[in-house]
Amino acid sequence: MHGLGNDFVVLDARTSPLPDARHVAAMADRHTGIGFDQLLSIGPARDPAHLAAYAIRNADGSAAEQCGNGARCIGAWLHREGAWAVGEHALLESPTGVIGMRLLDATTVAVEMGEPEFEPARIPFDAPASAAAYSLDVADERVEIAAVSMGNPHAVMQVADVHASDVDRWGPPITHHPRFPHGANAGFAQVLDERTIRLRVHERGAGWTQACGSGACAAVAALRRRGRVGEKVRVELPGGALEIEWRGPGHALWMTGPAAFVYDGEWLDSP
Repeated sequence: MHGLGNDFVVLDARTSPLPDARHVAAMADRHTGIGFDQLLSIGPARDPAHLAAYAIRNADGSAAEQCGNGARCIGAWLHREGAWAVGEHALLESPTGVIGMRLLDATTVAVEMGEPEFEPARIPFDAPASAAAYSLDVADERVEIAAVSMGNPHAVMQVADVHASDVDRWGPPITHHPRFPHGANAGFAQVLDERTIRLRVHERGAGWTQACGSGACAAVAALRRRGRVGEKVRVELPGGALEIEWRGPGHALWMTGPAAFVYDGEWLDSP
Protein backbone atom coordinates (compact mmCIF):
# COMPACT_ATOMS: atom_id res chain seq x y z
CA MET A 1 0.00 0.00 0.00
CA HIS A 2 1.00 3.62 -0.21
CA GLY A 3 -0.16 7.04 0.86
CA LEU A 4 1.01 9.55 -1.76
CA GLY A 5 4.02 7.39 -2.57
CA ASN A 6 5.02 6.83 1.07
CA ASP A 7 4.93 3.04 0.72
CA PHE A 8 4.22 0.28 3.21
CA VAL A 9 3.94 -3.41 3.70
CA VAL A 10 0.88 -4.10 5.86
CA LEU A 11 1.16 -7.27 7.92
CA ASP A 12 -1.77 -8.88 9.73
CA ALA A 13 -0.03 -9.78 13.00
CA ARG A 14 -3.10 -11.72 14.10
CA THR A 15 -2.29 -14.45 11.56
CA SER A 16 1.40 -13.93 10.69
CA PRO A 17 4.54 -13.91 12.87
CA LEU A 18 6.15 -10.54 13.49
CA PRO A 19 9.56 -10.21 11.78
CA ASP A 20 12.54 -9.03 13.81
CA ALA A 21 14.59 -5.96 12.87
CA ARG A 22 16.92 -7.97 10.62
CA HIS A 23 14.04 -9.43 8.64
CA VAL A 24 12.33 -6.04 8.37
CA ALA A 25 15.49 -4.54 6.85
CA ALA A 26 15.76 -7.48 4.43
CA MET A 27 12.13 -7.06 3.38
CA ALA A 28 12.63 -3.31 2.91
CA ASP A 29 15.54 -3.70 0.50
CA ARG A 30 14.27 -2.44 -2.87
CA HIS A 31 16.71 -4.63 -4.83
CA THR A 32 16.55 -7.99 -3.03
CA GLY A 33 13.38 -7.69 -0.94
CA ILE A 34 9.97 -6.10 -1.36
CA GLY A 35 10.92 -2.47 -0.75
CA PHE A 36 9.05 -0.04 1.50
CA ASP A 37 9.47 2.98 3.75
CA GLN A 38 7.75 1.36 6.75
CA LEU A 39 6.24 -1.96 7.78
CA LEU A 40 2.85 -1.68 9.51
CA SER A 41 1.70 -4.60 11.66
CA ILE A 42 -1.96 -4.78 12.66
CA GLY A 43 -3.01 -6.56 15.84
CA PRO A 44 -6.03 -6.77 18.14
CA ALA A 45 -6.86 -3.70 20.22
CA ARG A 46 -6.45 -3.85 23.97
CA ASP A 47 -9.76 -2.00 24.39
CA PRO A 48 -12.74 -3.75 22.76
CA ALA A 49 -14.18 -0.33 21.88
CA HIS A 50 -11.22 0.30 19.56
CA LEU A 51 -11.04 -0.99 16.00
CA ALA A 52 -7.46 -2.35 16.06
CA ALA A 53 -3.90 -1.66 17.18
CA TYR A 54 -0.83 -1.16 15.02
CA ALA A 55 2.95 -0.91 15.26
CA ILE A 56 5.47 0.67 12.87
CA ARG A 57 8.94 -0.39 11.76
CA ASN A 58 11.18 1.79 9.61
CA ALA A 59 13.03 0.41 6.60
CA ASP A 60 16.17 -0.05 8.73
CA GLY A 61 14.23 -2.16 11.25
CA SER A 62 13.98 0.52 13.93
CA ALA A 63 10.67 1.24 15.64
CA ALA A 64 8.71 4.41 14.87
CA GLU A 65 6.22 6.15 17.12
CA GLN A 66 3.80 7.58 14.57
CA CYS A 67 3.02 7.55 10.86
CA GLY A 68 0.11 9.57 9.51
CA ASN A 69 0.19 8.07 6.01
CA GLY A 70 0.39 4.63 7.57
CA ALA A 71 -2.66 5.31 9.73
CA ARG A 72 -4.68 6.13 6.61
CA CYS A 73 -3.50 2.94 4.91
CA ILE A 74 -4.46 0.88 7.94
CA GLY A 75 -7.89 2.48 7.92
CA ALA A 76 -8.40 1.64 4.23
CA TRP A 77 -7.12 -1.91 4.83
CA LEU A 78 -9.58 -2.44 7.70
CA HIS A 79 -12.39 -1.19 5.46
CA ARG A 80 -11.40 -3.67 2.74
CA GLU A 81 -11.44 -6.44 5.36
CA GLY A 82 -15.01 -5.50 6.27
CA ALA A 83 -14.18 -4.14 9.73
CA TRP A 84 -15.07 -0.49 9.05
CA ALA A 85 -17.78 1.19 6.97
CA VAL A 86 -17.70 4.44 5.00
CA GLY A 87 -18.97 7.34 7.09
CA GLU A 88 -18.07 5.76 10.41
CA HIS A 89 -15.76 7.17 13.08
CA ALA A 90 -13.33 4.72 14.68
CA LEU A 91 -10.56 4.65 17.28
CA LEU A 92 -7.21 3.03 16.54
CA GLU A 93 -4.43 2.23 19.02
CA SER A 94 -1.14 3.66 17.73
CA PRO A 95 2.28 3.24 19.39
CA THR A 96 1.84 6.63 21.10
CA GLY A 97 -1.84 6.49 22.02
CA VAL A 98 -5.36 6.34 20.63
CA ILE A 99 -6.17 8.22 17.42
CA GLY A 100 -9.55 8.91 15.85
CA MET A 101 -10.35 8.32 12.18
CA ARG A 102 -13.20 9.05 9.77
CA LEU A 103 -13.62 7.02 6.59
CA LEU A 104 -14.78 9.47 3.92
CA ASP A 105 -14.80 6.89 1.12
CA ALA A 106 -13.10 3.56 0.41
CA THR A 107 -9.66 5.14 -0.02
CA THR A 108 -9.90 8.56 1.67
CA VAL A 109 -9.32 8.75 5.41
CA ALA A 110 -9.28 11.66 7.86
CA VAL A 111 -7.05 11.03 10.87
CA GLU A 112 -7.12 12.87 14.20
CA MET A 113 -3.39 13.27 14.84
CA GLY A 114 -3.67 14.81 18.31
CA GLU A 115 -2.43 18.17 19.52
CA PRO A 116 1.09 19.24 18.54
CA GLU A 117 3.63 19.18 21.37
CA PHE A 118 6.10 22.06 21.58
CA GLU A 119 7.58 21.44 25.03
CA PRO A 120 11.25 20.49 24.41
CA ALA A 121 11.44 17.71 27.02
CA ARG A 122 8.41 15.99 25.52
CA ILE A 123 9.60 16.10 21.89
CA PRO A 124 12.43 15.39 22.97
CA PHE A 125 14.72 18.30 22.00
CA ASP A 126 17.62 19.81 23.91
CA ALA A 127 16.55 23.36 24.77
CA PRO A 128 16.09 25.22 28.09
CA ALA A 129 12.58 26.44 27.25
CA SER A 130 9.93 26.25 24.55
CA ALA A 131 10.34 28.68 21.65
CA ALA A 132 8.82 29.15 18.21
CA ALA A 133 12.28 28.79 16.63
CA TYR A 134 15.75 27.57 17.57
CA SER A 135 19.21 28.01 16.07
CA LEU A 136 20.91 24.78 15.03
CA ASP A 137 24.45 24.22 13.76
CA VAL A 138 24.18 22.04 10.65
CA ALA A 139 26.74 21.29 7.92
CA ASP A 140 29.01 24.18 8.97
CA GLU A 141 26.07 26.60 8.97
CA ARG A 142 23.68 27.99 11.56
CA VAL A 143 20.06 27.44 10.54
CA GLU A 144 16.71 28.19 12.16
CA ILE A 145 14.25 25.39 12.88
CA ALA A 146 11.09 24.73 14.84
CA ALA A 147 10.90 21.61 17.00
CA VAL A 148 7.57 19.82 17.43
CA SER A 149 6.24 16.36 18.21
CA MET A 150 3.24 14.75 16.55
CA GLY A 151 3.85 11.60 18.59
CA ASN A 152 7.28 11.51 16.90
CA PRO A 153 9.92 14.26 16.82
CA HIS A 154 10.15 16.73 13.93
CA ALA A 155 12.44 19.58 12.96
CA VAL A 156 10.72 22.04 10.62
CA MET A 157 12.69 24.57 8.60
CA GLN A 158 11.08 27.22 6.42
CA VAL A 159 12.94 27.65 3.13
CA ALA A 160 12.53 29.76 0.00
CA ASP A 161 12.63 26.72 -2.31
CA VAL A 162 12.18 23.08 -1.27
CA HIS A 163 14.14 21.95 -4.33
CA ALA A 164 17.26 23.97 -3.49
CA SER A 165 20.46 21.96 -3.13
CA ASP A 166 20.98 23.10 0.47
CA VAL A 167 17.87 21.15 1.50
CA ASP A 168 19.51 17.90 0.35
CA ARG A 169 22.62 18.82 2.31
CA TRP A 170 20.78 19.77 5.50
CA GLY A 171 18.32 16.85 5.71
CA PRO A 172 20.51 13.97 6.97
CA PRO A 173 22.48 15.95 9.60
CA ILE A 174 19.31 17.49 11.04
CA THR A 175 17.72 14.03 11.25
CA HIS A 176 20.64 12.81 13.36
CA HIS A 177 21.45 16.05 15.20
CA PRO A 178 22.55 15.49 18.84
CA ARG A 179 20.01 18.02 20.13
CA PHE A 180 17.35 15.49 19.12
CA PRO A 181 18.35 12.56 21.39
CA HIS A 182 16.01 10.16 19.57
CA GLY A 183 16.63 11.67 16.14
CA ALA A 184 14.01 13.62 14.19
CA ASN A 185 12.21 13.79 10.89
CA ALA A 186 13.52 16.87 9.08
CA GLY A 187 10.88 18.84 7.17
CA PHE A 188 11.57 21.69 4.75
CA ALA A 189 8.57 23.92 4.11
CA GLN A 190 8.04 26.54 1.41
CA VAL A 191 5.06 28.81 2.11
CA LEU A 192 3.16 29.67 -1.08
CA ASP A 193 0.32 31.48 0.71
CA GLU A 194 -1.51 31.13 4.02
CA ARG A 195 -3.45 28.12 2.68
CA THR A 196 -0.74 26.30 0.72
CA ILE A 197 2.78 25.04 1.41
CA ARG A 198 5.24 22.74 -0.32
CA LEU A 199 7.11 20.23 1.82
CA ARG A 200 9.92 17.70 1.61
CA VAL A 201 10.77 15.40 4.51
CA HIS A 202 13.89 13.40 5.37
CA GLU A 203 12.66 10.69 7.75
CA ARG A 204 14.53 8.86 10.47
CA GLY A 205 15.19 5.33 9.32
CA ALA A 206 13.83 5.89 5.79
CA GLY A 207 15.54 8.94 4.27
CA TRP A 208 13.80 11.17 1.73
CA THR A 209 10.19 10.06 1.20
CA GLN A 210 7.47 10.91 -1.29
CA ALA A 211 5.22 11.99 1.57
CA CYS A 212 5.15 12.14 5.36
CA GLY A 213 1.80 12.58 7.07
CA SER A 214 3.10 13.43 10.53
CA GLY A 215 5.68 15.70 8.86
CA ALA A 216 2.91 17.59 7.07
CA CYS A 217 1.10 18.01 10.39
CA ALA A 218 4.28 19.15 12.14
CA ALA A 219 5.03 21.70 9.41
CA VAL A 220 1.56 23.23 9.55
CA ALA A 221 1.64 23.33 13.37
CA ALA A 222 5.06 25.02 13.44
CA LEU A 223 4.14 27.56 10.76
CA ARG A 224 0.73 28.31 12.26
CA ARG A 225 2.36 28.91 15.64
CA ARG A 226 4.38 31.68 13.95
CA GLY A 227 1.36 33.11 12.12
CA ARG A 228 2.53 32.10 8.65
CA VAL A 229 -0.38 29.87 7.63
CA GLY A 230 -4.08 29.69 8.41
CA GLU A 231 -6.35 27.08 9.97
CA LYS A 232 -6.74 24.93 6.84
CA VAL A 233 -3.66 24.22 4.75
CA ARG A 234 -2.99 22.20 1.61
CA VAL A 235 0.42 20.53 1.91
CA GLU A 236 1.99 19.68 -1.46
CA LEU A 237 4.47 16.81 -1.17
CA PRO A 238 6.46 15.07 -3.94
CA GLY A 239 3.86 12.27 -4.01
CA GLY A 240 0.73 14.44 -3.85
CA ALA A 241 -1.25 16.66 -1.48
CA LEU A 242 -2.68 16.36 2.03
CA GLU A 243 -5.26 18.59 3.70
CA ILE A 244 -4.33 19.63 7.24
CA GLU A 245 -6.63 21.45 9.66
CA TRP A 246 -5.61 22.83 13.06
CA ARG A 247 -7.72 25.33 14.99
CA GLY A 248 -4.83 26.09 17.33
CA PRO A 249 -3.76 25.30 20.93
CA GLY A 250 -6.22 23.12 22.81
CA HIS A 251 -7.43 21.41 19.63
CA ALA A 252 -6.43 18.22 17.85
CA LEU A 253 -4.97 18.45 14.36
CA TRP A 254 -6.71 16.59 11.51
CA MET A 255 -5.07 15.20 8.38
CA THR A 256 -7.05 14.05 5.32
CA GLY A 257 -5.66 12.18 2.34
CA PRO A 258 -5.74 9.04 0.18
CA ALA A 259 -4.60 5.47 0.72
CA ALA A 260 -3.94 3.12 -2.20
CA PHE A 261 -3.64 -0.65 -2.55
CA VAL A 262 -0.89 -2.01 -4.81
CA TYR A 263 -0.86 -5.80 -4.37
CA ASP A 264 -1.18 -8.69 -1.93
CA GLY A 265 1.68 -11.14 -1.54
CA GLU A 266 3.53 -13.65 0.59
CA TRP A 267 7.03 -13.27 2.07
CA LEU A 268 8.73 -16.65 1.73
CA ASP A 269 11.68 -16.03 4.07
CA SER A 270 9.64 -16.00 7.28
CA PRO A 271 11.33 -15.29 10.65
